[in-house]
Amino acid sequence: MPPEQLLSALLIQALYGIRSERQLMEQLNYNLLYRWFVGLSPDDAVWDATTFSKNRERLQAGEVFEKFMTRLLNHPQVTPLLSDEHFSVDGTLIDAWASQRSFRPKDGSDGDGADFHGQTRKNDTHQSTTDPDSRLYRKAAGREARLSYMGHVTMENRSGLAVLGMLSKATGTAERRAAEMMLAARRKLAGHRITVGEDKAYDTADHVARLRAAGVTPHVTQNNGPTKTGRLRRSAIDRRTTRHWGYAASQSRRAMIECIFGWGKQHGTMRKTKHRGIRRVATDFLLNLIAYNLVRIPKLVPL
Repeated sequence: MPPEQLLSALLIQALYGIRSERQLMEQLNYNLLYRWFVGLSPDDAVWDATTFSKNRERLQAGEVFEKFMTRLLNHPQVTPLLSDEHFSVDGTLIDAWASQRSFRPKDGSDGDGADFHGQTRKNDTHQSTTDPDSRLYRKAAGREARLSYMGHVTMENRSGLAVLGMLSKATGTAERRAAEMMLAARRKLAGHRITVGEDKAYDTADHVARLRAAGVTPHVTQNNGPTKTGRLRRSAIDRRTTRHWGYAASQSRRAMIECIFGWGKQHGTMRKTKHRGIRRVATDFLLNLIAYNLVRIPKLVPL
């Protein structure tokens, strides 16, 4: 199976939100448009779904998707669209392909796991038997805790294109740690100081200090709201940052990153993964970012 055909088929899956690779093979069997995009003639036999999955694993091991993203962003028509100074970072939850009933004590002490009433279930003591890499995570107070992964995106602020993406286990500090890793890599690539727009979830003293030490100016939304004890928080961002016009500009542009997550969850396969294991889910997440860029770039390139 030629790798370019495999990659094209995976992009079809991400672009049209096809639920599984078996369904993808079924649609390739009768959809002439998909066949043309992939490079199959009307008479060519479609691959077996199991064979397709095994070849997908080979691409994943060769980091082909990361190389594809890099070549796309370095294309001569795309590079002028990108900012090398101003960025935004945010994260989103991706539902794991595992049920709540699979989240059982690690010591196997809950019998068949049929009744969870009265039990305190935590990631320290419990683990999904279906997808051990997933974590139970609550998006906000009062919301249901779900088995999830956390996807993180760095967006450049000029055109709203995704330039970096990574996946992590869902924890309370995952967004900030992932942002620090991605921005340090972007700062090194740029070779000069950069700015980043972030929401109030990133407004912690240690995160802001780490960004400044890495040569990144944090344009983080101030979080001065009350804590659980009723005391007011003290934002790590003060007038030294907010008085500049660039701070307001970053706060305005960072909202565009929600378009990436919105497209991936409405049109792509980002809402609920059909894969298990952090590595496979990370590949699928990156494919969604590539697909989003491919949809957006033609709207930005002058005719």
